[in-house]
Amino acid sequence: MGYLNGGNEMLSGWEWIIILIAVVVILIWGPSKIPEFARGLGRARAEFERASKEHLYETPKTETVSQRSDDEAIILIAKALGINTEGKTKAQIVEEIITNIKATRLSSQS
Repeated sequence: MGYLNGGNEMLSGWEWIIILIAVVVILIWGPSKIPEFARGLGRARAEFERASKEHLYETPKTETVSQRSDDEAIILIAKALGINTEGKTKAQIVEEIITNIKATRLSSQS
């Protein structure tokens, strides 16, 4: 046993656990299932790493923030033009803004 692990010391606790697990796997599933088991572990590890990388490099979801800021901008523009926004849909407010801007352009061109 002294020859294992560099000849200076015996197997440590973790090495025995790994050997024990390998023996149990061979006894339960047989040697023919080990490659299939290893492939499954490899796929699981690759999937975990891919998901971890995607999570690290993923930009935060800003659609709702962007949508909210767009709605707020429309309301601010409408109020700046003196348009009442209460009880109106976004489309109605945008339509009134466009109408107001067109009317302002026409009056400034005359």
